[in-house]
Amino acid sequence: MNPADFFPHGLTYSEFLEQHGHEGDQRRWKQVHEQSELTDDQNNLLASFVRELNVLVFAGAWCGDCVVQCPILQRFAEAAACINLRFIDRDKFPELKEHLTICGGARVPQVLFFNEDMQYVGHYGDRTISKYRAMAETISGAACSSGMVTPGDNVHQQVIQDWLQEFERIQLICRTSPRLREKHGD
Repeated sequence: MNPADFFPHGLTYSEFLEQHGHEGDQRRWKQVHEQSELTDDQNNLLASFVRELNVLVFAGAWCGDCVVQCPILQRFAEAAACINLRFIDRDKFPELKEHLTICGGARVPQVLFFNEDMQYVGHYGDRTISKYRAMAETISGAACSSGMVTPGDNVHQQVIQDWLQEFERIQLICRTSPRLREKHGD
C-alpha cells in the first residue's frame, strides 16, 4: 500500500469539516484556529519555503487532539502557498487506518509529507513532544483531550512551534535534495 495513493481523496480543511464535523466540532475547530495565531517570525519562516509540500492529514473531526492541532496546520498552509494541505477521515479508508497505527492504535492526527512528485518524505503525529511532556506531568489513569485551548496556553504555543519545526525539517529535506535541486536548477 502506498499512502500517496490516498492524497487525491483528501479534502481541504473546510471540506473536511463540512463533511465530517458536526456543528459542535466545527465550532471547536474554529475557536482553536482563531487562537492559533502565528508570530511574525513563524510567518516569515513559512513564507520562505520554496519546495512544494503535499501534506495529508489523517484525522477525525470529533477528536480532541485533532481539534487542537489541525487548525495549526491550516494556519501553516495559509502562510505558505507551497503547502498543499489535505485531510482524510480516519474511518473512511480502513486499509489506511490499519497501516497507520501507533502503539497498536488508530491514533490521530497523523501527518504524511510528500514532495512535489508525491514521493514520501516523512510522517509525524499523533502528538508533539511538548504535548507528551505536559501529559506526562499530569496524567493519572485514562485521559482524553477535550480539544479546548485556553487563552495564553503555553503548551499550545509550544505545540505550534513543534509542528513548525517538523514542517521546516521536511522543507529542508526537499530543499537540499540533490534530485530536486537539479530539477529546479538551484
